[in-house]
Amino acid sequence: MADKNEILAGLAEIVNEETGVETSDVQLEKSFTEDLDIDSISMMTIVVNAEEKFGVTIPDEEVKNLTTVGEAVDFIANAS
Repeated sequence: MADKNEILAGLAEIVNEETGVETSDVQLEKSFTEDLDIDSISMMTIVVNAEEKFGVTIPDEEVKNLTTVGEAVDFIANAS
């Protein structure tokens, strides 16, 4: 099981590959839409890639609740 720092680093890589946002900008308190300017299509790609990378399932109805990087990290940590 990955710790939260590993999850954050992995998520930052996924966000960077999908959107070009610098990995250093992907921080726990950042909002995907407000701070990182990620649209819903990119978010779905990020979710699919995170599911593959971390071996978790993130239900579609849960994705809308994951508004910040920290919420996504917590969800992945608890699901893995």
